[in-house]
Amino acid sequence: MLTYYAEVFSSLPDTISLPTLREYESRIDEVCWLVCKKHYLHREHIVFSDSCVYKLFRIFCLLADLVPESSQVFQVLLAAPEVGNVAAQLVASLGLEWDAPDFDALSSAIRAFRFSTFLAVLESKYSGSGMVEQEGLEEAVQDMYQTFLHDVIKKPTELTYFKSQDEKELCGSIALNTMCWVDSCQSSPKDKVQRFVLNTNDRSFELAAPDHRRVQSRLQWLSALQIAISHSGGSNGYQRGQVLRRRQQRVAELSRITEENRRRSSQIQDMELTKAQLQQEKMARVAAEHQARELEAVHREEEKRLQELEDMKMKLEKLLEEETQAKRDEEIVRNLQARVLREEWEKRDELEKLQEEQRVLLDMEREKRIEFEWKQREKELHLQEAEGRLKQLEEERLQLDRELNAARDKITISERSKEVLEARLRVMEPQVREPDRVRRALSFMPSTKERPASLQTRYNSLRRTSDDK
Repeated sequence: MLTYYAEVFSSLPDTISLPTLREYESRIDEVCWLVCKKHYLHREHIVFSDSCVYKLFRIFCLLADLVPESSQVFQVLLAAPEVGNVAAQLVASLGLEWDAPDFDALSSAIRAFRFSTFLAVLESKYSGSGMVEQEGLEEAVQDMYQTFLHDVIKKPTELTYFKSQDEKELCGSIALNTMCWVDSCQSSPKDKVQRFVLNTNDRSFELAAPDHRRVQSRLQWLSALQIAISHSGGSNGYQRGQVLRRRQQRVAELSRITEENRRRSSQIQDMELTKAQLQQEKMARVAAEHQARELEAVHREEEKRLQELEDMKMKLEKLLEEETQAKRDEEIVRNLQARVLREEWEKRDELEKLQEEQRVLLDMEREKRIEFEWKQREKELHLQEAEGRLKQLEEERLQLDRELNAARDKITISERSKEVLEARLRVMEPQVREPDRVRRALSFMPSTKERPASLQTRYNSLRRTSDDK
């Protein structure tokens, strides 16, 4: 990858003007932004606009370092002090209070920031927490962008001046080089501005800036212009020079810490080695003393063992006599034990017979109990079936009662209708010319004594069945 970049930029001349160098840098950043912006614009809890994110991306690229992961892979990481510098400037531009201990706690956990982490930290902790308007955020980011990318105020090539503080009417720009110098002017106590003279090769310019702190403000302007003039001849701007200086300081500090750790580790290793040698010598001396004590103890132990052997010989002779007597006693006891053992075996056989008889009785009792339980369950099943059948017959009887009542109601209604119809026929009989037709109509009506025979028969049979049960 580095070889590819070397081939791409090999056609550029060795000396390039600062505006051209800035133009190339801007185009490279734009290409990089086009490649990776999709990873940063689509995120949760968006605070900065897309243009602000692009400006923060360019600031990040300016201040970040290339950290190698392998021979061909690098990571772009921003050191924690640089993040603190950008965050502090953003907080100051928004008129908020910078919390240095809080950022120190954060930087102790995160030593180097990727751009996504850098953007998330600025949006979540140092953007006003929703209390700052979008215009204020954009203005603060624009100020940082102008400061870091375009070296505003400490710009090494030119000084732009305006008629008023709103910076709407541009008066012109003054080209700066190493031949320029700046002088202070006497200001009256009534003046509300600080006056100073900027001398160039062509002419001198008397400029005025708002006075807020009198002498301190004048010294800041003079110092800023002198710094801008001193950096006007180089190919790097003031901010880039500061970034390079801080980067070199970080590298030097890292080298110092590494060397200090190496030296301390070497001292610790030497101390450990010396301590180990002393410990070995001490252990050797202790081992020699211990060995001498062991030899003396062995000598005493041998003398003691000889005496014990003499005593043991006498004891063995005595024990031999006792053992002979014990064998005779043991023979007597063994005979007694054999007789007792035979008696125990006989008792054991009797006990096993009794146990076998008890086991047979228990098996028979268990079989009887199982048979009884089976019969009991069978009876319970028959009883449940009978109860179910009884419940079903009861439901059928209730259903038939309802049907019989309904039939009776229909018969009653029919009888009433018949009576009404007969009354109407009696009233209309003198006027009817066809009596036979009336008689035929009446023949279709059921008599008062009729009722469904099948329903009555079924009802009576169910009542008898229920009564029997």
